[in-house]
Amino acid sequence: MIVRRLAIAFVLVAGQAGAHDRTTSYSTWDIRGREALVTVGLAAFDVSRFPWAMGADREAALGAYVARHLQLVAGEIPCAATAGPRALSAPPGRVIYEWRLGCPAVGALGIRSDLLLEVAPGHLHFARVTRDAAAPAERVLSEREPSWVLHGAPGASASASLAAYVRLGVEHILGGADHLAFLLALLLLGGGLADVARLVTGFTVGHSLTLGIAVLGYVQPDRAAVEALIGLSIALVAAENVWLGGERTFVLPWTVATTLGLLAVSAAAGWGRVPAATLGGVALFALCYFALLRRVSRAGALRWGIAFLFGLVHGFGFAAVLIEARLPTERLVPALFGFNAGVELGQLGMVALVWPAVRWIQTRSRLHLALVEAGSAAVLALGVFWFVSRAYG
Repeated sequence: MIVRRLAIAFVLVAGQAGAHDRTTSYSTWDIRGREALVTVGLAAFDVSRFPWAMGADREAALGAYVARHLQLVAGEIPCAATAGPRALSAPPGRVIYEWRLGCPAVGALGIRSDLLLEVAPGHLHFARVTRDAAAPAERVLSEREPSWVLHGAPGASASASLAAYVRLGVEHILGGADHLAFLLALLLLGGGLADVARLVTGFTVGHSLTLGIAVLGYVQPDRAAVEALIGLSIALVAAENVWLGGERTFVLPWTVATTLGLLAVSAAAGWGRVPAATLGGVALFALCYFALLRRVSRAGALRWGIAFLFGLVHGFGFAAVLIEARLPTERLVPALFGFNAGVELGQLGMVALVWPAVRWIQTRSRLHLALVEAGSAAVLALGVFWFVSRAYG
């Protein structure tokens, strides 16, 4: 009864947790003297959060909004638009605007952004500046750091940019409720230090691979499908926890496989954002994995594989942040290195905080069983909510 109530409670609050998903936008600034050409790109889904953006004058209203909330300033004086903003042609799912600015003759130039923060407090804006034909520089603007003063040559401090991407990686995983829920689900069963090391290593290798190949442009995953699959991965690991703590019958595996199979059929009919082949493949994998899990004496011997495989999916989710930055080739590698290092630091910090407590509770069998049941029910509810809302919402 307690477990059921906890699951219901987490479903009710999951909407609030889902509202804090990372959203991103980007801008490029070509600054010549006291004039600038600005190009800004946003996701159409993010724009849809504004009711007024669906009206007949959507294009003009959105252009005015973007120009008002993303500014070039001279000192404290906003630079005035001399042309635009005007909408440019954009790929599906994107919105792009461009305008020109003229700035007062005095005052240090800087960029200021509170774009989308009223509807997405975790929003990240990537600004890339080329000033008087000097080497370009990038900066991530957020609610915590909404301004960037352009001192001297913008490309002068590569080390500062690397540190910024490390910090971005840390903030991204610590601010990503879904990634943290997945790690928590993996850690709930406890185990020794070697088991935890295998889990963390499997997840790290998996997400590092897909993060790299996606950011470097070798694959272009569908972001909506990836976000839905991240929710599904959380639900499946939590369901595995419940199964391992119970009688280990085939009721749960067949229920999971049948449900995913039916969703695959509906996806083939055009319903949802996850491809039918993907859902069918996950259904078959789940059935085979649970069958294999019954044959081993220690679940830890296989769970690192789950961490690796689902880490591949989470890596595509991490990659969305850097892909939005539209970085030039020469900046991709240091940005990728710094961001991945930050993700690892955040992940290890979370493990260092949670695992000792789980390990201590594990020595008290009844308390540990209650923790696994209640914690897994809560995480399962979150995972199901995220999957359904992202795939069918």
